[in-house]
Amino acid sequence: MRFLIAESEPPEARDERRKSVGRSSGETYLDLLARLAPGATCHRVTPADADSALPPGESPGGYDAVLFSGSPLALYEETPEVRRAVAFMRATFASGTPAFGSCAGLQLATVAAGGTVRRNLHGPEAGFARRITATESGRAHPMLAGRPAAYDAPSIHTDEVETLPAGASLLASNRGTTVQAAEIRHDGGVFWGVQYHPEIGLDEVAGALRRQADDLVESGLALSPAEVEAQAALVENLHREPDRRDLAWRLGLDDQVTDSERRQTEIQNFIDALLRHGRSLAP
Repeated sequence: MRFLIAESEPPEARDERRKSVGRSSGETYLDLLARLAPGATCHRVTPADADSALPPGESPGGYDAVLFSGSPLALYEETPEVRRAVAFMRATFASGTPAFGSCAGLQLATVAAGGTVRRNLHGPEAGFARRITATESGRAHPMLAGRPAAYDAPSIHTDEVETLPAGASLLASNRGTTVQAAEIRHDGGVFWGVQYHPEIGLDEVAGALRRQADDLVESGLALSPAEVEAQAALVENLHREPDRRDLAWRLGLDDQVTDSERRQTEIQNFIDALLRHGRSLAP
């Protein structure tokens, strides 16, 4: 199989993330695909960058799938970076190549297909999205196969989908964020996406909390940076020792988060659909 990773993090955000956890958001996807699809060819592109380019002779249509990573870009802002990222998502739809995206990846597909994104109405969803539940459509959708009636997932975002575009199906929600998972069909292409982060490890959750500590204090989720650090330390320790039931209990987590295979359910299901059904993702 041939995968293209589209990483819309600006250069400064990539550098900050690498200093924090050792890899950019796109590099996290590369590492994950090496485990979930051994032997696959994987390329990475940074479509928000002015000098971004695919490998010579390549186009989105030449890949089996494109996977869109998270990013701090605010998709409701008219910036050159946003315009370039949205144009690349539209080119992916038009190519007919199926796509998957997490966090800003879902937001990017939404805007590219005619929907809207806004700041979170209820403030940041930081660390973990709690009690995500599938809609009636989601319960029958292959992306969420294997998920229980309610589940938690790694998540950290300050923006959210406001309105899904025409041709989209809402698949999952929780009390904090209405659009937690969706399928978008647009211009001959299909996209599966989630607002949460099935691709990241708990070490990356801890790193995200630390990078955004001041914002979390300002939003009222913590009283001080020291409180954020204490929470991040618990998460990082659980990453190192995932069988520590005491840490999972203190964080209110179960195996949907602590077990890496269950945590990565949506991405594994996306790859399985590609293998079974090809570019349509459906029988």
